[in-house]
Amino acid sequence: MNILIWIVLFIATFLLMEFMAWFTHKYVMHGFLWVLHKDHHKKDHKSWWERNDLFFVFYAVVSMIFFTSEFQFSIAIGAGIAAYGLAYFLVHDIFIHQRFKLFRNANHWYAKGIRRAHKMHHKHLGKEDGECFGMLVPPMKFLKNKK
Repeated sequence: MNILIWIVLFIATFLLMEFMAWFTHKYVMHGFLWVLHKDHHKKDHKSWWERNDLFFVFYAVVSMIFFTSEFQFSIAIGAGIAAYGLAYFLVHDIFIHQRFKLFRNANHWYAKGIRRAHKMHHKHLGKEDGECFGMLVPPMKFLKNKK
């Protein structure tokens, strides 16, 4: 029975992290911590590292805290956070922004939808008037089959 609870907690945590990503992106990154996120919208330095990457580090630390805590199912929660972080990194940093030159020609409807939604997000250079704050679940209008 414990393995079933572990699996449910892992999946639930992974899914909850999409909401956390949306919430953090909309209200924290485009809010009081815009100073850390703005270089992701308009690069103001020559470094590969962005101040925005500190958000990734924050969630990695949260995941590690769960991995090392004594709570019975904390490893499942930490693994769910880490798995979402990996998915976010693969989709956002590698697939969309091409920080590593992989997955350039993904022609699947879902991949195109994610790219369209993120492109709409980045058309706004300031912290106001943003849209499409999630990552893995873009608004349905971007998932429609467009050429």
